This record gives sequence, structure tokens and C-alpha cells, in this order.
Amino acid sequence: MSKEHIKDLLKFLKPFDQETKEIFFWLRDFIWTLYPDSNELIYDNYNALAVGWSPTDRVGHTFCSIALGRTSKNIHFGFYWGNEIADPEKKLLGQGNQYRYILVKTKSGFPKAYIKKLLKDAYSNSLLKVKDKNQFMKGKTITKSISAKKRELKKKPVRKKK
Repeated sequence: MSKEHIKDLLKFLKPFDQETKEIFFWLRDFIWTLYPDSNELIYDNYNALAVGWSPTDRVGHTFCSIALGRTSKNIHFGFYWGNEIADPEKKLLGQGNQYRYILVKTKSGFPKAYIKKLLKDAYSNSLLKVKDKNQFMKGKTITKSISAKKRELKKKPVRKKK
């Protein structure tokens, strides 16, 4: 499927609030504009909806992703191999062996110019990981996994009026 076929994606996004969906699609457009030949890999998992971009259909070649958590309002814009790219301003979070991310709370708070620089390095790094050049694909949207069971979204606490 091409990036215009978003039937699965819309279904997976249904439980999330409108603001989260708007930020998600805004980030998605940001990536597709910069890397129109990349492939979108969708993982609808128990704890999160994660969408990654890769020059192939392999998660190991993913250069960036958007993850929407089911237990919090966190939106992660991440780099699958974030430990291997330079982060001179030290904006990326994460202490694991590879994944690094920023929390996206608003469109205006997203450091677009800085992230473009990191994306350039992350994309180049992902290309180096592709050993079989026959794996390259262009502009596909691929649903990779659908969890039968999903953690329920936490509802925002209702504030009592005084």
C-alpha cells in the first residue's frame, strides 16, 4: 500500500484524542516530506502504536519513528539507532543500547531544524545497515503487526470544581 492508504492507521488511532492524532499526522507529514521514498512500518502493539520509517521493510533498518503510548499522553519522536547519531545539543532522551527520542507535547515545541539534521544522519546510518540492496523499496505503508489485545488508554483525570 502507498502512504495515501491509511485505513489501518485510522483504525489504530481511533482510541487516541484529537490533539494526539493531529500531532501524529503533522509529524508523519514532516517525515514523508523529507523522505518520500522511505517506507512506513506500522506496529499496533499492546502498550503503544508505533510507526517507523525505513528504506526497506525491516525494522532493523528503521531510521525514525513516532510512538503513541497507551498509558500516558506521551508522543515519542525517536531514532531506532539513536545511540549511533550525533546529538550535539543533547536533546535526545534514553539510556538504552540504541533507541533515543524526544517527547513531543506541541507542534510549536518540536525542534524541527535540529531534528532535520539528526534525521539526515539517522537516514544515512540506516542505509549503511542494508546489506542486500535488493531489499530497498519505495514509498510503501506496511502494517507489520496488530496486537489482538491492547492496553486501555488512561483517561485524563477529571478535576473537581471548588
